[in-house]
Amino acid sequence: QVQLVESGGGLVQPGGSLRLSCAASGSIFSINAMGWYRQTPGKQRELVATISGGGTRIYADSVKGRFTISRDNAKNTVYLQMNSLKTEDTAVYYCNADIRPAQTIRVRNYWGQGTQVTVSS
Repeated sequence: QVQLVESGGGLVQPGGSLRLSCAASGSIFSINAMGWYRQTPGKQRELVATISGGGTRIYADSVKGRFTISRDNAKNTVYLQMNSLKTEDTAVYYCNADIRPAQTIRVRNYWGQGTQVTVSS
């Protein structure tokens, strides 16, 4: 069974940095796009950044120049380096990926369980 497992969240002061990781596990044939979303109470989940299988990156305007998304295809892992963090970056961050499981022909969309990021002094 395919799973996405996030790590790296926590509490950080404004201006600080955090690095999130998300590893895909299970029987996987291929992974297409991977990305990060975030959600705060009472608001819809929003895109933070995505990276395609070919390495094309898309960022939300609110994080451009501060966050960097990358991936290690050998490890089936996507990262989000977050610098110059602001209080408004506080949210639960979710990993997302389009994965074709082994012995299947369809690509499915998967979500991680979420990791809390809190930016506060």
